[in-house]
Amino acid sequence: MNRHVGVIAGRLSLRAPQRQSLEILDRVCELVPPRRGADRAGGLAAIRAEYPSVTDFEREFLSVCFALATGVGKTRLMGAFIAYLHLAHGIQNFFVLAPNLTIYQKLIADFTPNTPKYVFRGISEFVTDEPEIVTGENFESRGALLDSLHRCKINIFNISKLNSEVRGGRQLRMRSFRETLGESYFDYLAGQPDLVLIMDESHRYRASAGWRALNELKPVIGLELTATPFVETPKGPVPFKNVILDYPLGRAMVDGFVKEPVVVTRRDFNPAGMSAEAIQRLKLEDGIRLHESVKVELETYARQSGLPRVKPFLLVIARDITHAAELKANIEGELFSGRYAGRVIQVDSSVKEDATVQALLNVERAEEPTEIVIHVNMLKEGWDVTNLYTIVPLRAANARTLIEQSIGRGLRLPYGARTGVAAVDRLNIVAHDRFQEIVDSANRPDSPIRMRSLVLDDAILSGRTTTFVSRPRLADQLGLATDVIPSSLGGDGFGERDQAVFDAVEGRVARIAWAEFRRLEAQPDRAPTSASLLRPDIQAAVVVEVERQYRPAHVQLGGIREQPDVASVVARTAELVVQGIINIPRILLTPRGEVRSGYRPFTLDLANIRPQPGGTTLWLQELRTGRAETLLPSSESRGHEKQLEDYLVRRLIDKPDIAYDQHADLLYDLARQFVAHLRTYLPEEEVAEVLSANDELLANLIHGQMQSHYEEAVDEGYEVVVKRGWTMLRDSAFTAAVDEEPLNFRAPPPDLNNIARYVFGGFRRCLYPALKFQSNAERKLAIVLDRDSEKWFKPAKGQFQIYYRRGADHPEYVPDFVAEVADRIFMLEPKASNQLVDPEVMTKRDVAQAWCAHASAHATRHGGKPWSYVLLPDDSIAENMTLERLGFS
Repeated sequence: MNRHVGVIAGRLSLRAPQRQSLEILDRVCELVPPRRGADRAGGLAAIRAEYPSVTDFEREFLSVCFALATGVGKTRLMGAFIAYLHLAHGIQNFFVLAPNLTIYQKLIADFTPNTPKYVFRGISEFVTDEPEIVTGENFESRGALLDSLHRCKINIFNISKLNSEVRGGRQLRMRSFRETLGESYFDYLAGQPDLVLIMDESHRYRASAGWRALNELKPVIGLELTATPFVETPKGPVPFKNVILDYPLGRAMVDGFVKEPVVVTRRDFNPAGMSAEAIQRLKLEDGIRLHESVKVELETYARQSGLPRVKPFLLVIARDITHAAELKANIEGELFSGRYAGRVIQVDSSVKEDATVQALLNVERAEEPTEIVIHVNMLKEGWDVTNLYTIVPLRAANARTLIEQSIGRGLRLPYGARTGVAAVDRLNIVAHDRFQEIVDSANRPDSPIRMRSLVLDDAILSGRTTTFVSRPRLADQLGLATDVIPSSLGGDGFGERDQAVFDAVEGRVARIAWAEFRRLEAQPDRAPTSASLLRPDIQAAVVVEVERQYRPAHVQLGGIREQPDVASVVARTAELVVQGIINIPRILLTPRGEVRSGYRPFTLDLANIRPQPGGTTLWLQELRTGRAETLLPSSESRGHEKQLEDYLVRRLIDKPDIAYDQHADLLYDLARQFVAHLRTYLPEEEVAEVLSANDELLANLIHGQMQSHYEEAVDEGYEVVVKRGWTMLRDSAFTAAVDEEPLNFRAPPPDLNNIARYVFGGFRRCLYPALKFQSNAERKLAIVLDRDSEKWFKPAKGQFQIYYRRGADHPEYVPDFVAEVADRIFMLEPKASNQLVDPEVMTKRDVAQAWCAHASAHATRHGGKPWSYVLLPDDSIAENMTLERLGFS
């Protein structure tokens, strides 16, 4: 294998099917070197001997097709092909064909340096000598310079424009004589001895007049890329004869490179007796409510992960242009009382192509207002957005190509990889009346589509899921927790929430003391570990501060004020804090000199947020697993507030990083902004309903936006130090079924394949009352920890703030478990045996071990326990194993 294959695959971070394609091209170039005069028949025989699927080039030149599923990354693969052929074989001239204006403009952008999706990022040879990009617009002006340039030259042309010229009986502009060249540009290209032809979405123009004309270019090799390697004919699809790699949607779904498409319907739905208009309205209403729920899920994930917010949109497939116009008017008007006015675009041949292309390209931008796209038959390949989450087909889709390409528009993942969150990794297709037809089509033996089936169950519409926050037990013991975990978690010692340790009077003292102890987190010199809180000098200082702040709630009879034993309460609070956490230092770059920190005022970004009041709760159920979930928040009231802004402020002041005294003006300003936003599309009574039902969710949204407006002014540079010797535990957020009873973690759940759907409780030594597990191995490890450790927990995102390198990104590494024993603290990471040597797992291991070394050094200096990182094969975990054995295996 040529050495450039591995280098290019690594620099461009090629996925497995992309790398396999590059390796195949390398082998093809060994069998038939890319040069003029190659024996076409001999080349076909040589290639067919190793790749039997290639029975004919179907061209007058050597041409092979790489059939990769939509969303796997065909444009990046083009870049890899060009880099390989240029570096390994010295090829200078490339001709890239696009099937339409959308793809044409996208390709130009992706091949242009300093753009977000530049395909050659990482190829150092193209940094010092950038490829020359020649297009259908500039080839006449660039032609005179080409012979004086020795760089790689990439020509990008739109086949649809060439087709129109041929059909019009005109000579191709490329065929016209150019004085600067002394010949036509077409003849200039045809005369190049190393021209390579790359055809994107080649199924679109295999039989076109423009394509036949380009045969005369006589390239040394043709490379075709498509997700559908067949041509539709009246007699059915005709497969390509030159497919050298076939990587269909089914494999892409299994490998996790694209979203998982699911079909949405209502259980026992029967369209008999329903008019077409009634079915259409039902599908639109369910689709739009589903769309609104996806927005909530994406916002929750963005808050939890710290990743950019993704604005989802809904795609409606109309019958014809008239139908599309009617739908647009209905959705923007009567259907939702005008709430989507200005947020719907229509895409069909009635709209100018340039304006359509720009509108489609803009939909992915978070600040762009479009939430619903209505199209007829114009929208096909080339619209590579990643934020399409819901499709409502309202016209017949009998052809396999139409079904696959429509679904294909939404399969691309917004974060580049699966997240493990079902709603973020899923594409919803609302097809009440066509549910069985789509499922049957997907299950055909020859179908490249494999979909899970989900249903909307009217029988269980009263149930719902929502985002819950499991707070540390310490919060309950100090009386800090609000009702943010399911009430069913309590009772009979099963996931039972801890009772407050103090009575009402002592509780006020304890909460002031807790706030003072929290201040000591940021003073590692004074309190290097939580055990420092037990020192007499620390407690004496806290007692003084508590007595200064404490004001009795009322005066007893006789004018004698209640006088709690402040010193005793402070001492007991310190013991609870020490018992309720594990010493996790904050190891990071710390500024030298004076630091001034806090949140600065800003304007909320609410362009894509419009929570709706009431309405029917939608439910999805996977036929494969039986898993059901709601997709709209509850409308239950959580307590009345006289001032609307207080619904949000009451939640925001619970955030541990927000000091109310310092930020009160900011909090009310942000709350006023949100209330004003709701009033732009809701009547006053519905504003209160939305705030009451969604106060926690909306406050989390505001809090998440606040994070990017935190400022820390530093007088002098930074140094690597332990900024905090210990940290309070963070809230742990997850989605859970409100009406589903939690499970005792000591017993396996009914469906082990979908263990992530369940909430578990019943812990004795866990620092949280409720948790979720991602695998049964995690559940079994929890049993061991609850038996053998002093205390343990599953960290929430942001608890450790350990980051690792993944390509150009630096995502956060969150350990699976942390457990404290008598002589040390374990950071434990169970993994499948076949993943132990995965490069990303190894990278995470390296940064975790480095963190443990720093944490151990800090602990050793201050009499604490050292840290040990343990990467465990999941098949080594059993309930009869001891933590000592697992920790040192």
